Amino acid sequence: MSAAEAGGVFHRARGRTLDAFPAAKEREWKGPFYFIQGADPQFGLMKAWATGDCDNGGDEWGQEIRLTEQAVQAVNRLSPKPRFFVLCGDLVHAMPGVTAVFSGHYHRNAGGTYRNLDMVVSSAIGCQLGSDSHGLRVVVVTAEKVVHRYYSLEELSKTGIEDDLMDLMKEK
Repeated sequence: MSAAEAGGVFHRARGRTLDAFPAAKEREWKGPFYFIQGADPQFGLMKAWATGDCDNGGDEWGQEIRLTEQAVQAVNRLSPKPRFFVLCGDLVHAMPGVTAVFSGHYHRNAGGTYRNLDMVVSSAIGCQLGSDSHGLRVVVVTAEKVVHRYYSLEELSKTGIEDDLMDLMKEK
């Protein structure tokens, strides 16, 4: 979207209310606020860059994990609190032991497998562009496998997580 197009979008939105938030105080403009935008934790890149092997390196995430924790702690100490936090950019550079990558943005459920790596695309909480219901994906990770299931918001609210997924989380 060009700057001109973006300006047009913002101009058309002025004076409108948003019904997406349940609290009445969030529906109308109440004055200035701030949010935090973070970018590119890119787990694995720091070692890969330091060793000069960006194609094959990056199998250690320790530095990035510490920095990400530091970022969360810094945001949590802010007063007043930000309205929200958004994380953009590359999340992972190298994938040691990763068997599945989860994403969204397609506004429908989709996915596939490439070289033993599952790509799982979860449909939107908001606007649906396919036949899926508004929902969330529950992902259970065990030492042996990653199991996931998409739930409509209504289904998850009424019945919760199914027993077979809950059983996977029990300590053995």
